[in-house]
Amino acid sequence: MRRRELITLLSGAAVAWPLAARAQQPPIPVIGFLNNTTPETYAPFLAAFRRGLGQVGYIEGQNVAIEYRWGRNQHERLPDFAKELVQRAVTVIVACGGDQAVRAARAATSTIPIVATIGSDPVEAGYVRSLNRPEGNLTAVSVFATQLVAKRLELARELAPDAVTMGFLANSNNTNYKLDKREIEEMARTLNRKAVILHAGTEDECDAAFADLAKHQVGALIVESDAFFNEITVRLVVLAARHSLPVVFPRREFAVAGGLLSYGTSLTEAYRQLGIYAGRVLNGSKPAELPILLPSRYELVLNLKTAKALRISVPTAILVRADEVIE
Repeated sequence: MRRRELITLLSGAAVAWPLAARAQQPPIPVIGFLNNTTPETYAPFLAAFRRGLGQVGYIEGQNVAIEYRWGRNQHERLPDFAKELVQRAVTVIVACGGDQAVRAARAATSTIPIVATIGSDPVEAGYVRSLNRPEGNLTAVSVFATQLVAKRLELARELAPDAVTMGFLANSNNTNYKLDKREIEEMARTLNRKAVILHAGTEDECDAAFADLAKHQVGALIVESDAFFNEITVRLVVLAARHSLPVVFPRREFAVAGGLLSYGTSLTEAYRQLGIYAGRVLNGSKPAELPILLPSRYELVLNLKTAKALRISVPTAILVRADEVIE
């Protein structure tokens, strides 16, 4: 073989080898992220989700891709979004931002792994048969929102011991609405109080609900744990201040924004755990092998500045139990 032909042959092989090597590399896995709200509202929780992924070795854009589908509080769009992710043949579906997303994902596939956040009891809601052995293709991080409704009513009574009527701001579109309503009414009877359910699924309906508080002589208000209410945190805090009413909110973010008191699980921590579980599925774990994660702690956050503005004397029992006091 002549020298020129040998050089040409070797050069061609040098080019072909990297191309062949790249062709043999498996495609990076794809996470289908199905959420009923907006990327703006869930930015801090999405950051926590990515941190959880990173703890298991996955970095978006490097060794994992994420296909986002945001419902923007139009839950009727979620089934079509879930079907799109199934057709995209994603590796795992992350369903969050309300149980509507979980239901849509489950209806779309029984084979693709689903990792979800769930606000109700996963067994009672019919998502799994057992917390320790979920079976099927779904596992979850539970925030047990419904089970905390009664506790928030107790806190409201402590803040407003003379209030005879307690209001409950609820979104009837929430899949946990009936359970939440039952919890609030049963606890109100136990505490010898009257419960008034105020319905709101839009911002205008929230304005109207707060306007009705005086008519019902509501002395304190509890806000349901709901993805839409998370979306309008500041608006609800402003309405509470405008009506000079003690309100117990479901998330720390409300108290940070100026709400009087919040009690609930940490969504930031829940989404970090969600990222870890999604990463474990990418590493080969099956949902049935991953027990439903329950909250390890609940956050009681008091905004003392708001309490002073409302001229509320916060009971010592709440002050000593508070995980965080904002002054």
